[in-house]
Amino acid sequence: MDHKPQLKIPATYMRGGTSKGVFFKLDDLPEQAQLEGAIRDQLLLRIMGSPDPYGKQIDGMGGATSSTSKTVILSKSTQAEHD
Repeated sequence: MDHKPQLKIPATYMRGGTSKGVFFKLDDLPEQAQLEGAIRDQLLLRIMGSPDPYGKQIDGMGGATSSTSKTVILSKSTQAEHD
């Protein structure tokens, strides 16, 4: 089996109640994942542990269900009057 090399992406992992979240700065994501689209979606799903044949995200940072797994991407606003 041929595996792709792992990427090192700075992140903060938080848990509150039954939910878990992985927080990223937009600038820390790989260049191709800094734009909305399929590449970013695939990266975030993989971080959460999806796809998982058992539906429990056991191979990632996910919280076993889609309602308890979150990813957040933070960046400065591009609008002058917004933080």
